Amino acid sequence: MEENKEFLMKASELFLENGAKTLTMDDISRSFGISKKTLYVKYKNKEELIEAVLHFKLEEIITRLRYLETQIENAVERMFCRDEQIDNVADSNNSILIKQLIKYYPAIFNKHMREFSEKFSEVMIHNIEKGRSQGYYRTNFDAEVYAKIFFQLIMSLESSPFIDVSSIDKNNYKHETMNLYMNAITTEKGKEILKKINY
Repeated sequence: MEENKEFLMKASELFLENGAKTLTMDDISRSFGISKKTLYVKYKNKEELIEAVLHFKLEEIITRLRYLETQIENAVERMFCRDEQIDNVADSNNSILIKQLIKYYPAIFNKHMREFSEKFSEVMIHNIEKGRSQGYYRTNFDAEVYAKIFFQLIMSLESSPFIDVSSIDKNNYKHETMNLYMNAITTEKGKEILKKINY
């Protein structure tokens, strides 16, 4: 199990550096010092390996999100806790890997993003439930829909046909998106916490 984790960790680095299309099974087998035949025993084709790598990276991110959720008791404060790993996820939306996945492996990319959305939404729904129990979030909205809206807003900046990304500050975009979302879901009690965080 640990051996497979190390393999996927290194394979994910190779894909991030080189892209999904550019990196070949020959390149991967050479990097690991194994024969292509041995590699094909582990994964029947490159598509299967790409899916395994994406799933591995997703689990890493979701594990981190769940850990942070347990570390910060106040639900509102948790939403404003910056985490480098999570920031990197949103920023990686413009990486060579993602660009090549969209172009050459759209079915794999779409499946991955749906899975990412589902798992990310679960974490967000947990935060909403916690915030409601603390009196910080309203109860009269659909938690699942709002979680998905937030995910869509955060993840779609680079691929938006409506926004010129060269003319917008990404950090400011993320901050304003967070404020939009939080102002939409917080009670007056929650908004008091928001004021302390934003000033």
